[in-house]
Amino acid sequence: MINTTLCYIRDGENYLMLHRTKKKNDINQDKWIGVGGKFEDKESPEDCMRREVWEETGLTITDYRYRGLVTFVSDRYATEYMHLFTIDGFSGQVKECDEGDLEWIPKEKLLSLPSWEGDAIFLNLMFRDEPFFSLKLRYVGDTLAEAVLNGSHLKGAPEA
Repeated sequence: MINTTLCYIRDGENYLMLHRTKKKNDINQDKWIGVGGKFEDKESPEDCMRREVWEETGLTITDYRYRGLVTFVSDRYATEYMHLFTIDGFSGQVKECDEGDLEWIPKEKLLSLPSWEGDAIFLNLMFRDEPFFSLKLRYVGDTLAEAVLNGSHLKGAPEA
């Protein structure tokens, strides 16, 4: 099991997105995602969020909100608990990222970017300003087979 963070940094109506194009054997290859990454030993979700944002963007976080926990289950990869954050305050200048290209994308274009199918579910929850949520996304290959929000099935058959 892996713990990660995923952070959506907002500046007005634009979000800083990472087009994953530079890492070898990247499960997110060619997809657009927020910034974040794996926890290091002894890190809290907030510690990981701050470190990963700094490492990938050069920005220092000044205002954030812990939005939810997304459990990714896959037939190909280890189960992942992804801690989702939105960031509305930061200082510094965006730097070059060694994992891909960072770009400010207007909110209305986010859902049209190549990404994981389940990303649209949690992005819409963020856009609607939903309270803290738990979302389980189960993938078979690259296809979303099941989505469960706060215990209620959104997509796919109930688990046996």
